[in-house]
Amino acid sequence: MKNILIIGAGGQIGSELTTELRKRYGNDNVIAADLANSDKFVHIDVTKYEDIKAAVKKYKIDTIYNLAAILSAVAEMKPQLAWNVGVSGLVNVLEVAREYHCSVFTPSSIGAFGKSTPPDNTPQDTIQRPSTMYGVTKVTGELLSDYYHTRFGVDTRSVRFPGIISNVTLPGGGTTDYAVEIYYEAIKNKKFTCPIAKGTFLDMMYMPDALNAAIAVMEADSASLKHRNSFNVTSMSFDPEILANAIKKEIPEFVMNYDVEPIKQAIAESWPNKMDDSCAREEWDWKPTFNLESMTKDMLKVIAEKNEKGLI
Repeated sequence: MKNILIIGAGGQIGSELTTELRKRYGNDNVIAADLANSDKFVHIDVTKYEDIKAAVKKYKIDTIYNLAAILSAVAEMKPQLAWNVGVSGLVNVLEVAREYHCSVFTPSSIGAFGKSTPPDNTPQDTIQRPSTMYGVTKVTGELLSDYYHTRFGVDTRSVRFPGIISNVTLPGGGTTDYAVEIYYEAIKNKKFTCPIAKGTFLDMMYMPDALNAAIAVMEADSASLKHRNSFNVTSMSFDPEILANAIKKEIPEFVMNYDVEPIKQAIAESWPNKMDDSCAREEWDWKPTFNLESMTKDMLKVIAEKNEKGLI
């Protein structure tokens, strides 16, 4: 990767990926783009082919991180918008990549699976029949990316992210957002009302590991990749009770109760408990560095420091 374009750089993953890639590749070689009009971003509407093409030409881009998406819970409220951004937008990215010989990373998700998918040790290659618009866009994205690789030789790569937990950027409408919000509430109020039911296990990952996965798969030797779109990656699996107990070890007075939100709960129940990521480990040496205990200690430390400074 020499000149990198990040579309959706203002989002939860995009904002932190921009910082990490600039550390590794230099500020001038990483172009942050978003729909928002801001001095921080090049303006790109992913649903407009000419926006993408103009940026790729201007900055001599060879690698595109396409992070534009409408997250799961919001996508159920706005399915047409989710399709336009997640699928029509991806086609625009892939067409520009085909024309200008760019590599493309477009993240998939545990949302690409459904109730007919094996929930435990979910295989790399398995049944994918999602019941949400978010999931439909992710499966379609995987297929489109594979098609452009096999048909046109576009270097497309991807990982299926689990829920991403971050201490930097607040979440924006995902089903797994509770696993971020709980830490903030633990620091601020010592209590949390969980929208996901007890016993609902979901794959999760700390943001530093997510960033490493997104970069490592793009830096991997192309010849070693058998599964391009998309690799299972995971770090930990827990339900709300296990997460709350991990927090109680650090904050004994923390209390959690439940007010289950039916839409989020239905989505969560359709997703895997834990994916099998052995293909990513074998093909490009994927390995997470954080577990629940180390992540919890770090999350609480950083958020407490923010709280003391009045930043949250």
